[in-house]
This record gives sequence, C-alpha cells and structure tokens, in this order.
Amino acid sequence: MAASTKTVDLPDGEATVLEQWGTSGPLVLFVHGIASSRKAWARTAEVLGKTHRVVAFDQRGHGDFAKIWGPMTLDQSVADCVAVADSLEEPLAGIVGHSWGGAVALLAGPKIQTDRVVAIDPMIHQLPGRWREDFVRDLEPLLAEPPERREAAIRKAFAGLPALEIDAKVHALKNMSLKPILRLGEQNGADFGRWDLRVALRRYPIDLLLLLADPAESVVPADDMWIIEETLGPKGRIEVFEGEGHALHRTAFDRYIQAVAGFLG
Repeated sequence: MAASTKTVDLPDGEATVLEQWGTSGPLVLFVHGIASSRKAWARTAEVLGKTHRVVAFDQRGHGDFAKIWGPMTLDQSVADCVAVADSLEEPLAGIVGHSWGGAVALLAGPKIQTDRVVAIDPMIHQLPGRWREDFVRDLEPLLAEPPERREAAIRKAFAGLPALEIDAKVHALKNMSLKPILRLGEQNGADFGRWDLRVALRRYPIDLLLLLADPAESVVPADDMWIIEETLGPKGRIEVFEGEGHALHRTAFDRYIQAVAGFLG
C-alpha cells in the first residue's frame, strides 16, 4: 500500500517522521515499541488501511529518529505522541501501541482527541533489576555488528518473518544503538520500581482494549493481573493470547487485526 510521509516538530525542538497509509476512513495512530519503528505497522496498514487511515511515527532512538536518544523519559515520550496527534488536526478513531508504545498510548490516550486505546502487551509495570535482561541483552550482539554488516545480520536474525516485517526491522535497527534503550530504563527508574502505570489504569477514563501475551511470555507480571482486572473499570477489557509471545501483533496477526478492527469499529 502506498504511503506518504511528513516531518512533525516536537515540543523540545526535535522532529520526527510521520507516515500515513490509506487515504480515507477514520484516522488511527500507532506507536511502536523498543527495537521497532513506524514501519512496524506497514503490515497492519495493508489490512486496516482499506477502511482506515493508519498513521505512525518514529519514537526517539529508533528508525529515522535513531540518532536522538534524549530525553527518554515517559513524560517526553507522551509529549511527543501528543504533539504528533495534535499535528493531525482532527480527532482520532483510536490510538494503538505495543510494549513501550503501549505504555505511551495508555498515558497519551486521555490527553488527545480519541475515545479508544488499544495496548498490545504494554509495559505497565517493570520489575526492579530486570531492564537489561528483559530489553537489552538480546539486542547486544546484533547492535554490535559494524555498519557494513548490520543489515545482513538483521535480515538473518529475523528471516522467519514476512518480508514486510523484515524490512521494518532493518529500518528500525540499521542505525540504532543501545543508548536509547539503556537511557529509557535509567531515566524512568525501571530498575528501582518506578516504571509503574498501574495507578493510571484505575478506572481508565476511555474505552480500552488490552491485548496480552501468554502469561508465561507477557511483560505484564502475572501477579499484577488481578490488580489490573479489579481496578480497570467498566471501560476496559482484556484479551489474553494464550500460547503467543510479546510480539503477538506479528505472531498472531490474523487474530490481532480482527480484534483491533472490531474494537475500532
């Protein structure tokens, strides 16, 4: 599907790239997670773009924004997202985010003109002392590859994915370093228990769909599930993808896209 891009200025003077797929229908904003980029939603746009306009942007330290890795606070991430939403100059049918992007979508949703949020296995509560193990260690060998060998290494590492998803990974990682991921953890106090969005989920004020990976694979701690279920309120619902991992929007694509399309209407 053909896409168009534009530059969007952000509150601190930086700028990001916004990409749009589709030319008619309701507008939906997508927010990628760690080690991804706006291109991560190209496959989604192939399907959803037939009935909606799909827009996505590069978060700091990723994609075409790879050289900018500060500040990496959640406050800044949310401010970036709100600025992108405001640049669209119309209400959104929804905002969808994965992982880190899911956390951003949860916090940004009530601040922008939308009444629906979809959070795909979002980083709601990071357990102390696990940031490097959970989000850095697996990327270290790949991002240690020199520039001339990086793209080939990325394509080999993700060879099992559809071609569109592999291209998206190349876009996300080709010029990336570990610095933004490390700073994302450091500046949000992740290893000291300060990455905790559970309070923000209490009586969530707009319609919310949480799509969660299998409890054995999810970044949502199993012990938090009862807290979330008890406090979410009537506007929230949870769908667990049994047997699926953290990137369920890739590995369970058909079920994921059906859930999102149905929720957005």
